[in-house]
Amino acid sequence: MPVAVKTQKEIELMREAGKRLHEVHLVMRDLIKPGISTAEIDACGERTIRQLGGIPGFKNYEGFPAAICISVNDEVVHGIPDPSRILKEGDIVSLDAGLIWNGYHADAARTWGVGRVSDEAKRLMEVTEESFFEGIRHAVSHGHLYDISRAIGEYASSRGYGVVEDLAGHGIGTHLHEPPVIPNYSHKGRGMLLLAGMTFAIEPMINAGTGEVTWSDDGWTVRTKDGSLSAHYENTILITDGEAELLT
Repeated sequence: MPVAVKTQKEIELMREAGKRLHEVHLVMRDLIKPGISTAEIDACGERTIRQLGGIPGFKNYEGFPAAICISVNDEVVHGIPDPSRILKEGDIVSLDAGLIWNGYHADAARTWGVGRVSDEAKRLMEVTEESFFEGIRHAVSHGHLYDISRAIGEYASSRGYGVVEDLAGHGIGTHLHEPPVIPNYSHKGRGMLLLAGMTFAIEPMINAGTGEVTWSDDGWTVRTKDGSLSAHYENTILITDGEAELLT
């Protein structure tokens, strides 16, 4: 499947999907406090997606049972919401959500602190977000894909953090996952040429310790191998003739 260059009409639909998903994240962010369950956040996220006229992009995707991936502390991604999983003071929680609007997908993730968190947790979340923005400085027309990957990985690792290599960003459009695969670490060569109109989900996943991960028995939840904290920051972006446009 080739990497699609979106038409202006497709770009407008993806902008609208992204705008709505951004609103969903704002609503979920305001729920985060000690005592709330991850299932309650998921229910609110799904309700908000539907109220905004969207379809939850993750629900039942390859069997995933919820609308929002909610990962706490050492969980990297794909945490399954659970009414018995109660957030407590000092936790960090990653919310990864997808929304479909008129057949087009948006995908975005944010990591938030629950109440007062440690300086270590704050710095991890900051570096993860900063690594995303370091990466998209290279997301320009006639740039190269792996320059994005290299910038993300070098920024995070230079600050002492572990970069998850077993998971990656991706193309996005009429399908949630489209080519290309976008690593978050230095890769051989410079990768494919970027063209205006391409849309990608760029998503660094950064660990306070090693970048190594394990999969839980539920078949979905990915955790840090050493039990260290993990953060996730993602946006759907559009390659333009200038700076990349954040759609989410």
